[in-house]
Order: sequence, then structure tokens, then C-alpha cells
Amino acid sequence: MMMDDPQKEDYIQKRLNKILETRIETDRETLDALADLSQFYTENTLQSRRNLRSQIERRSLAINENFLASFREVKLALDDICADISAIGQSVEGMKAQLSNTEAQQKELIQQANTLQEENNKLLLQQRIASGFLSRFQLSVAEHQTLYGVNRDDPITAEFFNVLDHVQMIHSDCKTLLQSGYQTAALDIMEEMTLHQEAALERLYRWTQSHCRSVDTNEIGMLVIQAMARLQERPVLFKYVIDEYSTARRSVVVRSFIDALTVGGPNAKPIEMLAHDPKRYIGDMFAYIHQILPVERENLLMLVKMCDKDITEQTQLAMTNISDGLCHPLRVRVEMILNTEKDTIVLYSISNLIRFYQNIINNVVKGGQLEQCIADLQTHSESSYLSSLTFQVKQLLQGPNEHKLGLEPPQTDLVPSPSVAKLLNLLKEILSVASMVEGSQSDILKIVSCVIDPLLQSIQESASHLPTTDMAVYLLNSLYQIESVLTIYEYMEDRLERLQSQSDAQLDTLTSEQASSLVANLNLGPIYTVLQSSAANIEQRHLQMFMSKLDSFLEMPEILLLPQVNLLLSGNHRATVQKRSFNVIVAIYKQIYERIHDPSSGYEQPEVVFSKTPEQVAELLCG
Repeated sequence: MMMDDPQKEDYIQKRLNKILETRIETDRETLDALADLSQFYTENTLQSRRNLRSQIERRSLAINENFLASFREVKLALDDICADISAIGQSVEGMKAQLSNTEAQQKELIQQANTLQEENNKLLLQQRIASGFLSRFQLSVAEHQTLYGVNRDDPITAEFFNVLDHVQMIHSDCKTLLQSGYQTAALDIMEEMTLHQEAALERLYRWTQSHCRSVDTNEIGMLVIQAMARLQERPVLFKYVIDEYSTARRSVVVRSFIDALTVGGPNAKPIEMLAHDPKRYIGDMFAYIHQILPVERENLLMLVKMCDKDITEQTQLAMTNISDGLCHPLRVRVEMILNTEKDTIVLYSISNLIRFYQNIINNVVKGGQLEQCIADLQTHSESSYLSSLTFQVKQLLQGPNEHKLGLEPPQTDLVPSPSVAKLLNLLKEILSVASMVEGSQSDILKIVSCVIDPLLQSIQESASHLPTTDMAVYLLNSLYQIESVLTIYEYMEDRLERLQSQSDAQLDTLTSEQASSLVANLNLGPIYTVLQSSAANIEQRHLQMFMSKLDSFLEMPEILLLPQVNLLLSGNHRATVQKRSFNVIVAIYKQIYERIHDPSSGYEQPEVVFSKTPEQVAELLCG
């Protein structure tokens, strides 16, 4: 016992120390226990301390009973759960069995699904191939509507040409399809595309033809130009459209020309108001035609500018069709002027105007009625001015007898009659106009022939009634006047050469007359007769008479010139006649001089008779 007490005391002491050492504020369990204790231990009395243990036990018992009741409910719930789990297990076993059966069936279904998927993939591939084939070799619904139009009167759009290109591409691709072995499909598609092309071109033709019927020069759009480029694949349709266009434009051009003639424009008076001025009237008509035709040609070329084939012939025919309508109104008015106008200068100016515009317009429009019309008017105008000129020449050359051509008789001064001067003035007026026209050589030659030939004939007729000397002078004066006019113009070389030949013939005649006169006045007749015979001698008295007259002649040579020579208008002609006739005298003098100085002639002291040598005489006479 003694031994147990110290141990007990030690135990108690340890417990007490432990309690004392314990820090209640940090012991959570102790604090919770004290908190629970405080709920039912409210008074710290002796009785309460004695009953504390029993209270704690009762409280613990109550707690345990509560726990047991609660746990009983849990047990019942767990029993229910176990029953449910058992049922679930049974269900799971049933599901496992069903799943096993299902798994066996699923394998078969998966195999079938895989087989179907492969077939589906093949069908999808075939579908894509078929869709690609159809899109490549067939037209879509939208393209079909675009190509044929929803309604008959639907206009052509830019998309139409894209679809037409697609049709052409499909048709071309069918050639590749043929080479790949799909002949039947390729031929069927080609036939179908050909039908599409024909129908599309037919629709395009109708639309283009309708457009060309009412097209204005400013309304040739790109769609029409593209349409013409496509239609050239069908030459017949292309020709019909060109004909339709040219016919429509012909009406517009003719109406425009008539309006310009009769109504005028915003800033221009009607051309008909200029009818009193023939040159301007005809010039304005041709100028207007020259103004509108190049515009028509440019628009026509614009219409076919995208065509890649040679269509020169078609455009030329179209231009001739457009321009042919101008022929009638132009021909009527020009011929009216040509038939009524009498002034040769005006008629010639009109002829030059027509020729000028003929060259210009023919560069725009080749062939056709307009070219022939202008050519006919040019011929008519040329005939008109030549007829007018011939008539004027005939009037000026008209003699006393109105039915006989001839000039007034020459006067004593032997100058050409006033009619010659008038004719030459008329010729100068016409040639002054002709010389300013390019390429007028033919006109100038015709005009000169029309005036000069009858003039020369009339001059010859008038001179034929004159003595030889007077005739030569009159003809030389007339020829001189003509030459003076013709010299200043081009292309007159041949004519001047012929006139010079005629002048030379008359100079020879006049020289012969002048020389004969000098021979007679110088008493050279008997001497010249002796000179023709080598045996006879010249009588001394004849020589003395000759030398006496020769000395006087050498002092004043002009004294023995014929009066008619001084009437020559040309100083060159006078000098030529004088020189040539004096040379004749010098030649005769030389023959006499040589005969006298010939020792065999028997003349003594010939130097006394002939104090001057032939050279000295020639120097004095001819200078």
C-alpha cells in the first residue's frame, strides 16, 4: 500500500501537472467540451458536481440512442440500396447478355456500314465526276436562259457572249473527248452544242439586225461590235446585217443631205440659198458630202473593228450602198447649173471643184453609183466649159457672114485684129485659173487647142487675102502675140515649138522679100546674073552704079528696109529679117569681090573699084 501511494501520487501529480501545463486557450477539443458542458451544467454547486457524472452519462446515453435511431434509418436505407444494387446487378447481367448479343450483331452492321460507306464514297466520287462532266460539257439553267432569253424580246447582254464562248469551248473540248474513247457521248454533245450555237447566232442576228435598223452614228456600242465579230462566222448572216446597216444609214445620209440643202443646220443656212453663186453652191454640196462620208466610213469600220477576217469587200459594198442615195439629188442640181451657166471661167472652176472632190471622195468610197455619178458630172462639166469656150471663140471669130468663121480684115498697120486680143485675154483668164490647179496639164492643153487652133485657122484665112510681104508680117505679128501669152504657162513646149516653126517660115518669106528688095535697090540684078555664069564679065557701069548705091546704103542701112518690116511688133523679128537680108547682100558682095580680084577675070586695079573688103561690109551692115 505504501508503495502504491507514491505511484498514485506520482500519477496524480503527473496528471495535475499535465493539466496545469495544458494551455486551454489552444486546446480546441477541451474548449469544445467545455462549451458543451456549459449548455447543461449551469450551476457550480455541490449537488451539481455530484450529479455531473450521471448527467454526463445520461447525456451520452441519449446521444447514443439518437445515434442508434439515426443509424437504424441509415441501415434501412442501405438495405434498400443493397436491394437496388442486387436488382441492378441482375439488370446488368441481363444487359451484358443483351450487349453480347448486340455486339455480335453490331460487328455485322459495322461490316455492312463499311461496305455501304465505300459504296457511298464511290457514288460521291462518281457524282463529283458527273457534276464536273456536266459543268464542263453541259450548260447550266442560268446559262441556258441567258443564251435563249426568258422572253423573245430580251436584249443581248455581255453575259450572252460569255455563254456563247462556253458553248464554243465545250464543242472544242469534245474533240479531246473523242480521242479519249467516248465517241458516242462526244458526238451527242457536239451535236447539242452545234444546235445551241445555231440558235444563239440566230437570236444574235435578229437582235443585231433590229439594232442596226435604228442605230445612230453615236450608238454603236461594244455589244454590237462583239455581235458583228461573232456573226462573221456565218457569212450570210453577217452580210444581211451589213446590208441592213448600210440601208438604214443610206436613208439617214440622204435625209441629212436634203436637210442641209433645204433646211440648213444650227449655224448654217440652207445650201439652196447659194444657188445664185454656182461655184459656192456646188462646192458646198460636195464639201458636205465629203464631210459626212468619212464619218460614215469610220463608224462602219468601228462596227466591224473586232472582225478578224478580211471584210474589205463587204465594207466597200456597204459604203457604196450608203453613198449611192446621194447621187440623184446631187446629179439633178449640178446638171442644172452646168446646163444653165454660160460663163466659161465659172464652168471651168466648177469642173476643177468636181475633179478635186472626185479624187477625195473616191478615196473614201470606191466603186458604186456615187463614183460613177461624180465621174459623169466631171465629164459633163468638162464638156460644158469646153463647149462654152468653143462658143465664145466662135462668137469672137465670127466674120461678117455669121455662118462663116473669120476675123476682121487686117488693117494697114498689120497688127492682129481686136478679136485676137480678146481671145487671148480670154485664154489668159482661163489659163490663170488652170495653172493654179494641180494636175491640170490635160485641161491646159485642151483649152489651148480649143482657142488657138481655130484662132490660127482664122488668122491664116484672113492673111490669105494679103500680098506676100503683108501676109508674112501679119502672121508674124499674130504669132508673136500668141507666143507672148503661151510662154508664161507650163506644158506649152510643143505648142510653142510649132508656133516657132510657123514664125520661122514667115521670117524666111519676109527675109526673101527684103533681100529681093535690097538686090533691086542696089542694082545687083544684072551683076548677080553675070555671077551665075563663070565666062561673062561684069560691066564696069554696073559695078560703079552698085558701089555708089552700096556706099549710100552702108551709111544708112535702114533706108532700104521694107515698110512692112517696121510694122513687126517683135524687135527680134525685125532684127532677124534685117540681119538675114543683109547677110544675103554681104554674100553677094563677097562673090563680086572675089570675081573682081580674080586675076583670071582681067580687072585692073580692083582695089580702086572695091575699097572695102567683104569683112568690112559685113561689119558695117551686121555689126
